[in-house]
Amino acid sequence: MDLRKLRDMALEVTTRLFLERDGVLPDEGGDEWEAEYRRQYESLKRAASASTPAEPAAQGSAGPFQPELTGAPAEKRWAADLRAARLSRIADKEIGEWLAGAWTSAAVWIETRDLADSAFLRRIEAEHAASRRRAEAIAAETAAAEKSRTAATDALRARLEAAGITAAGLMDLVDVSPRIEAPTTLRRKIAEVEVGERNLRIFETGSEDVLAVLEKSKAGRSQYAIERDDGLVADLTLFAEASQHRRQ
Repeated sequence: MDLRKLRDMALEVTTRLFLERDGVLPDEGGDEWEAEYRRQYESLKRAASASTPAEPAAQGSAGPFQPELTGAPAEKRWAADLRAARLSRIADKEIGEWLAGAWTSAAVWIETRDLADSAFLRRIEAEHAASRRRAEAIAAETAAAEKSRTAATDALRARLEAAGITAAGLMDLVDVSPRIEAPTTLRRKIAEVEVGERNLRIFETGSEDVLAVLEKSKAGRSQYAIERDDGLVADLTLFAEASQHRRQ
C-alpha cells in the first residue's frame, strides 16, 4: 500500500468535493477541511486494503482488456486500482471480460469500494446474467426479422418468376411504349431498371396518363415521356418491391 499515493489521492478528492459542492475551498487548517480529508483518506485506505489480491495473478496472464475509464483524474486512478484488483479475483473469464467492457465509468467502480468480494460478485453475476438475457432477446428478434425478410423476398421472387417479369423484359416494354411529346412534372419514382450500360428510372407525373423516364446510358442522359399502361406499372411496382427486399 503506497501511503503517499493515498494521501495525494485523498487531497485531490477532498479538494474536488469542496469545489464542486461549494465553489470555494475552506481553510485547509480548519476543522471542516481536516474532517473531510480524514474521511476520504480512511475510505481510500480501506478500499486499498480490501483491493489487495490474496494471490498474485498467474505469470503471463494478461487478463481482460481494460478500456480507459471516464471521470476526474483522481477518480480514474483510484478506480483503475480497484478495477484491477477486482478483476484479478474473478475466476469466470467471461464475466471478467464483460465487466471490464461494461463498467467504464470510474464513479461506478468507486461506488462499490466498500462491498465485500462476495457481495460484489453476486452483483456483477446478476448484471451479467441480465445483460446476457438482453443480448439473447435481441439476437432472437434479429433472427426472426431476418427469417421474415428472407421469406418475403423469396415470395416476391416467386411472384416475379411466375409472372415472367425480368429487368430486360421491363426495359423492352418501356422501349415499345408510345412516346408522348408533353411537358412532364416528376412525382413518385415507380422503379429503377438496369440492364448492361442502360439505366432507366421511371416516375409518375402530374398527368395520370403519362410516365416519365430518365435514362442514363453510354450515349449520355435523356428524359422522355411514355404512355402510362396499368399492366406495366403493376409489373414495375412488383419488380421495385422485390429489388428493395434484396437490398435490405
